[in-house]
Amino acid sequence: MWVACAAGAVHAAFSLYWAVGGRWLLATVGAWAVEHATQAPLEAGLVLGAIGTAKLLAAAIPPAVIYGQLPWQRFWRALSWIGGIFLTIYGAANTVTGAAVLAGAIRPAGGYDAAAMVGHAWLWDPLFLVWGAALCLALWFSRKEPQSLP
Repeated sequence: MWVACAAGAVHAAFSLYWAVGGRWLLATVGAWAVEHATQAPLEAGLVLGAIGTAKLLAAAIPPAVIYGQLPWQRFWRALSWIGGIFLTIYGAANTVTGAAVLAGAIRPAGGYDAAAMVGHAWLWDPLFLVWGAALCLALWFSRKEPQSLP
């Protein structure tokens, strides 16, 4: 659970850092992100702030659910399962695709942004994969076993 929480918090921290004007590793998201942050910094900051806040909530809610600190446990647990499965599939698919592009096995017709491809293949998407897989494992191992009748 804490691995999932940490992976989500790292994702959230970078989004929030970029939201307040930070630029370190922004090129690993894509040249479009750098251009948008330069041309429309307020808009980019608001969008990245919302994304960062959503990621932070997605990282913080599952531990609260697992420790029984939220109402509507079934709802939050189901939502956490959906998020964990999505993050795992999204992270795995994009990590494999990005690595295949970098290895030359896939050649995009219009070329590709090398910094962004490296960032997605080796940093952001594997981090999504770790977040999702760790979250699914935490949810699985924290489930309540059905009570058997004596």
